[in-house]
Amino acid sequence: MSGGLVALLDDVAALARIAAASVDDVAAGAAKAGVKAAGVVIDDAAVTPQYVSGADPSRELPMIKRIFWGSLRNKLVIILPALLLISAFIPGIIPFILMLGGTYLCYEGAEKVWHKLRGHHEAETAPAVERGPEAEAKVTKGAITTDFILSCEIMVISMTEVADESLWARALILIVVAFAITVIVYGAVALIVKMDDIGLHLTTKDSAGSKRLGELLVKGMPAVLTAITFVGTIAMLWVGGHIMLQGVYDLGWHAPYDLVHVLEHPFVGIPVAGGFLAWLVNTLCSAILGLAWGLVVMAIVHPLMKALPFGKKGEHEEGDVRAAISGYRSKKQDPDPVS
Repeated sequence: MSGGLVALLDDVAALARIAAASVDDVAAGAAKAGVKAAGVVIDDAAVTPQYVSGADPSRELPMIKRIFWGSLRNKLVIILPALLLISAFIPGIIPFILMLGGTYLCYEGAEKVWHKLRGHHEAETAPAVERGPEAEAKVTKGAITTDFILSCEIMVISMTEVADESLWARALILIVVAFAITVIVYGAVALIVKMDDIGLHLTTKDSAGSKRLGELLVKGMPAVLTAITFVGTIAMLWVGGHIMLQGVYDLGWHAPYDLVHVLEHPFVGIPVAGGFLAWLVNTLCSAILGLAWGLVVMAIVHPLMKALPFGKKGEHEEGDVRAAISGYRSKKQDPDPVS
């Protein structure tokens, strides 16, 4: 009996060592996958604050909480099982799924640039979140739907980075990535949307330093939000363009990426900054390609959407969501003293 117990303890110890090594592998794989998906994460964090724009301050965090759980459900309940099944039985279609997501990112980024260049402004209507719980639920649902697309891209990018791992290792890594990225994104979003409220609170303090910091936060947040939106748009075009570059290269069309490598080459040998400059050239080329491909997709999709029977309905619903996120900066800069 004692011999059997010792053998059992030895087996348990061996399993513990294997588990510890597996944890290290999972952590390393999750870090690698998360870094690769960073561009989409930036965009996710840039997009989400707009969906709680115009909401009463007391409703901002509850809305973010609902979007957080919706995002986690998207990743773990829908996307993760689907990706694992695809990677196990039909892994050959993953590059095409990735390129489809890249096309979506290029389209969204190009549309934002196009609207900005045209000076597009939304109608001055009351935010939907001010029109009752049903409208707020609709806006939240729209945010979760947008998150689903971005979550798909994050998870697919992560999957491609750990494709050589076993099925169970891939599953564990993607679970870690899903939790970590969702917490980071929506933690950052919560901090961003409440930062000006924190600033307003600091302005009521007796300390002169606290008041100055509070005023700085209140006055600076509109610029911060504008910068985040800009970075998010660039990240969309950069990540989407890079996915398309790599995708067509893997499918056998090497000329576009070979040209990028030619443009990178003069910078590689520069001391200290050479690697960064080469990366910057690659990123710029990817963003330009992403913008060009996005404009092509826009030229196809927009007329098609107008011609289809549900096009006007879709446009109307999108208008409701956009109306819900209009007026953010004005409300945040000039809050109602009564509320």
